[in-house]
Amino acid sequence: MTRFVHDVSGLPDHAFDTRSLTWWGVLGYIAIEAAGFALSIAAYFFLRGQEMQWPPSALPPSLGWGTATLLLCLISEIPNIWLDRAARAEDIRRVRIGLVLVSLFAAAICVTRAFEFAHLNIAWDRNAYGSIVWALLLLHTVHLLTDLYETLVLTVLMHTPRGDRGRRFVDTSEDAFYWHFIVGSWVLLYVVIYWVPRL
Repeated sequence: MTRFVHDVSGLPDHAFDTRSLTWWGVLGYIAIEAAGFALSIAAYFFLRGQEMQWPPSALPPSLGWGTATLLLCLISEIPNIWLDRAARAEDIRRVRIGLVLVSLFAAAICVTRAFEFAHLNIAWDRNAYGSIVWALLLLHTVHLLTDLYETLVLTVLMHTPRGDRGRRFVDTSEDAFYWHFIVGSWVLLYVVIYWVPRL
């Protein structure tokens, strides 16, 4: 019986996009979280359909801080896309800079988000409207904080001399992919939270 021996030592130990199992995991996670957002938005519109006036017994949320968050999210896509390209090129210097920039944007967005909660013009426990608005904002905030934490961890790892950089470049690219979801979901939630009550 003939035995075939294949030398795979020359194959790369990491890959980007659909060739990465982690990418598929991130995509699955995004699908699950998108379903959570969809159900929450459906609950919002269900509750809206039960009321004669929307929002009931409250002013719509103030636009200032929510719009600031939206603008920061949209602008953050510039360094995020640049970071993704640097990760794919496996350019450590640009990746380090990009991770710091994206971390700073995410931290700034967390600050504007804190002010958003203070300007919703309703408490979470006042009525169903207050509860669903706070739930939508909290849901997105959890995703925002999770990604900020992940980006900070990657920033530290990329600034240390040890570690498997090849796979870390893939992790960085996938973190950038997830950030697209954070920004895209906020665009939709911004419309629901801030503009639907004004229609």
